[in-house]
Amino acid sequence: MSLVAIFFISLGVGLSGALMPGPLLTVTINESYRRGFKAAPLLVAGHAVLEASLIVLLVLGLDKVVGNDVFFGVVGLAGGAFIFWMGLGMAMDVREGRLHVELRALDGKRIGPFAAGLTTSLSNPYWSLWWATFGLSWLLRSMERGVAGVVSFYTGHIMADVLWYFLVGFLVVTGKRFLSDRVYNYVILACGAFLLVLGGRFMGDGLAHLL
Repeated sequence: MSLVAIFFISLGVGLSGALMPGPLLTVTINESYRRGFKAAPLLVAGHAVLEASLIVLLVLGLDKVVGNDVFFGVVGLAGGAFIFWMGLGMAMDVREGRLHVELRALDGKRIGPFAAGLTTSLSNPYWSLWWATFGLSWLLRSMERGVAGVVSFYTGHIMADVLWYFLVGFLVVTGKRFLSDRVYNYVILACGAFLLVLGGRFMGDGLAHLL
């Protein structure tokens, strides 16, 4: 797989996760209200440092299993099943009208945006599950292209956070709503469809490595 493909798949999957309402989105909205737009880059930086540290640890540990068909197959199946389930859930949320863009501050702890970006991600069980399944599987594939593949994976993944959370910070600070609920739901639906296709492919590839 090319480095460009690794980057854009990482970007697409990253956006699919970032766009869904969750703890980091809530913290970004709160901190942007309190501190202005500068909160968004600091939050993303904290999140990026955590994920860079995790990737380094994973690469060091996975170096011995790259090329192992059984390991690759099991991880591929788990990762594919997870993002397929994630994509299906996104489509169902849109169908049932459960998703809305809420750009308002909520009460919460104030520990600083950088620390909040790090600790919010670390304490989120969904984040851990993502990395234990699809994140691990996709990192394994990226490692087949060496250091450049890992860099493409990380850059695309973090760029998704930069694009979304910077936009959220901008919308909060300016008070503008360029992103209506209708547009937001269409974007989520497209991301869900992308994950369904990608999840199916990963499960198929995982089975191929096991058979």
